[in-house]
Amino acid sequence: MTNNLLFPHASFLGFDNLFQQLERAKEHQLPPYPPCNIVKHGNNKIDIEMAVAGFSMDDLDIECDKNVLTIKGFKLDAADSSRDYIHQGISHKKFARKFTLAEHIEVTGATLVNGILSVQLEHIIPEELRPRKIAIQQ
Repeated sequence: MTNNLLFPHASFLGFDNLFQQLERAKEHQLPPYPPCNIVKHGNNKIDIEMAVAGFSMDDLDIECDKNVLTIKGFKLDAADSSRDYIHQGISHKKFARKFTLAEHIEVTGATLVNGILSVQLEHIIPEELRPRKIAIQQ
């Protein structure tokens, strides 16, 4: 499944027509590092799962400013630079991934388990915008 939309180096995440827009944007690719999954749970929830092997919670930063979610990674521990690698397949380079969120999408939490950073998003419609019943008078 494609996980990118209109912007190179960013994803537009929302719930209205999200997957149709993803299909139309197949030619765009997200930056390859770190790899991520976007998982839909029902109609109101999405998780962004990002493979961040070797990064600790202190090496990661998640920020949501208006409708842009930014996930950054940077190794605080410089001890790896003193190692003499024969092969280094696990990258620890810094990264920044940006996701443009649709209206009323809120970040509800984040977890780091077994090298997978999971950021939970939820479509929360404000009470004043929800459909309401109108009483019919006689």
